[in-house]
Parts: sequence; structure tokens; C-alpha cells
Amino acid sequence: MIEANISEKWVGTNADELFSKTTGCPSTTVNDADAAGLAEMKFGAGKGQPGTVIMVTLGTGIGTAIFHGGKLLPNTEFGHLDMNGRDAEHRASDAVRQLEDLSWKKYAKRLNRYLTAMEKLFWPDLFIVGGGISKQAEKYIPLLKIETPVVTAQFLNEAGIVGAALAARTSK
Repeated sequence: MIEANISEKWVGTNADELFSKTTGCPSTTVNDADAAGLAEMKFGAGKGQPGTVIMVTLGTGIGTAIFHGGKLLPNTEFGHLDMNGRDAEHRASDAVRQLEDLSWKKYAKRLNRYLTAMEKLFWPDLFIVGGGISKQAEKYIPLLKIETPVVTAQFLNEAGIVGAALAARTSK
């Protein structure tokens, strides 16, 4: 198994069980992009959206959450899709945009390549963009040239927090 963005020490650990035992309180863990997607599907940009919706979080990496018919396919890691021999998140994340001092036009071109690859795989009805860069969506979303509509997460970079609370509430 190949693990992404997690210490090997955590692999195979039941985090819910560990945190519940340690704190004496019930615990729920959820992938950060999944949490953001849960919030957007319940209360935000994805509310009432039929078909396939893909939440893409753009920050230090690229996170994804895929919903079909409102149901989450958990723990997708499509930030690790190959783009020119490297993980997509090493080509099209906000951290890379900043590190390489990319113009918004150049960044949008890279993001467009990534979203085009996702379109070819899933034929989504909607992309929702969240994460740290979502606060600047007007600078790059209009530059995208893909068929699928792309909207900003209504909760912006706070979607993950809202979704984590929602996951904790609904898991009990």
C-alpha cells in the first residue's frame, strides 16, 4: 500500500478508537477534503446538486471528495494523479503557485490540465473549489476552459471545519 501525506506510524491505526480511548469522549475522524465536501453538499455550493460533484481543495496540496447522488466516495486521493511525471499537487496546488511565483494565467493553465484529467475520469456535473486559494477565485476560475461548471465553495477555506462538525454530529 502506498500512503500519501501521512506518517507511516499512523498506517493501520484506528484513529477513532485511539482518540476515543485517550480522551474518554466519542471521536470521529474524516479526511479533510471529505469534510469540506460534506459541508458544501449539505449547506453550500453542492446542496441539491444531482449527479457527480467533485470537491477540490487547493492549498498545500490538492484534496478531493467525490459525491454521486449526494453520497460520498470516501478517502479519494486524486491530488496524486500524474501530471507530467509528478503528482498533480506538486504541479497545481496553491503552495506550488506561490513557490514558483506563477501568474494567475499560468496557474489557471495548470489547474485546467488537472481538472480536464478529472473530467475525463469522472464526467462530473460540477466542480467545487475550496481550500486556501478559494478566497481568490475571481483571479483564476474565469480563466479555466473546461466543460464542467466550476464554482467556489460557499464556506471557502472554512468548509473543512463545518464538515468535520457535521461528520461528528451525524456519526453518533
